[in-house]
Amino acid sequence: MPPTERAVSMLGAIFSSLKHRDFRIFWIGQCVSLMGTWMQRTALIWLVYTMTDSPFLVGLVGVAQFLPMLLFTLFAGAVVDRFPKRKILIVTQSLLMLQAFALALLAFFNSEQYWQLLLLCAFLGITTTIDMPARLSFFADLVGKEDVMNAVSLNSSIVNLARIIGPAVTGIVMVKFGAAVCFLINALSFLAVIYSLTRIETKDSVAPPQKRDMLEEVKEGLAYIKNDETLYLNAVFLAIVSTFAMNSEVIIPVFAKTVLGMGAGAYTKLLSAAGAGSLAGAVTMASLSKKGVRKWILLVGAAATLSVQVLMAIAWNYALALLFVAMIGFFNLVFLNAGNSIFQVYAPDKYRGRVMSVYSFLTQGSLPVGNFFAGTAMQALGGWAGYPVCGLTAFICLAFFMRDKKEVVTGWFEGAKASEG
Repeated sequence: MPPTERAVSMLGAIFSSLKHRDFRIFWIGQCVSLMGTWMQRTALIWLVYTMTDSPFLVGLVGVAQFLPMLLFTLFAGAVVDRFPKRKILIVTQSLLMLQAFALALLAFFNSEQYWQLLLLCAFLGITTTIDMPARLSFFADLVGKEDVMNAVSLNSSIVNLARIIGPAVTGIVMVKFGAAVCFLINALSFLAVIYSLTRIETKDSVAPPQKRDMLEEVKEGLAYIKNDETLYLNAVFLAIVSTFAMNSEVIIPVFAKTVLGMGAGAYTKLLSAAGAGSLAGAVTMASLSKKGVRKWILLVGAAATLSVQVLMAIAWNYALALLFVAMIGFFNLVFLNAGNSIFQVYAPDKYRGRVMSVYSFLTQGSLPVGNFFAGTAMQALGGWAGYPVCGLTAFICLAFFMRDKKEVVTGWFEGAKASEG
């Protein structure tokens, strides 16, 4: 195949899900909104750290934001399966916009206090508890199962493009105008995604009305995952790696200040490096999406991201830290994308909201534990310890779990060789 045709074919594979009109509209709205989201997240963490000068209190911000997801996400999946997802998203995105406006007002009048920021982070977490499983399970409605893996990858690509641009822009805006403007930009950005949701014509897939109570539905979804070997193994890997290896937002500001001896500029550049790595990972996974779900990628992504996190123990040089953080971003994305795709493809429609709520629970609900663990480790040992201690802990947990699962792992790799052969 000539190089030009090969390039066109590759681009077609990367962007295949954009042929669906409604997903295209939704994706564009997300492009705008996610930029503001990352500006707010970056500015908020730096604001808290400069206010408190405490890694532990920075970690508590993550706890406040993600604890509601730990407590309520599994029930949120049952809610998502009962009601139209598009209407749910319009409500949740509107509430997130109000939260951003509240942050902006506090910062504009210089009246922000630590407890107020904690409350607003908790409100953000409660809203996201419903928003995330609704948004993830909505992809299959917009593109169908044949393109859902590509849709997940493209969504990841814009999330991580926002992770590159958002922190870089935040560094400039915070220095010139303050954190309040970052919060205001985020509030206004929600208008784009809310408008895109009003333009979507796809009918929501809503499960038939159930006479059972919500707790029974949650138990049924969990039982389905437990009884499916692929979904169960996927869930365990997501639980362990997400808890201990997804704490960059808490670790990076402390690492930049205490290890590198640098300020907001280095902090935002390190976040952008993580975003650049993740974007590369998203594009890589999108290009592979037409070949179907490859379960072995989950295992490789986990091992690689944990290995680089341990290597951060020697990253006392700014350039080396940028490289390692970018690699962590790449392998984190590969791992999460593989886990998401396994859930999307192997879950039947009637369990989709509940299965994706488990994904949200494992990847976001685990963060209070992870943020607390990382913050405590850095408080006790210093900023250098955040990545290595978290990486080593995850390795130990996975080794303990996998000690009697060697046949399954071998089967995943052998299955990959057979499909390629």
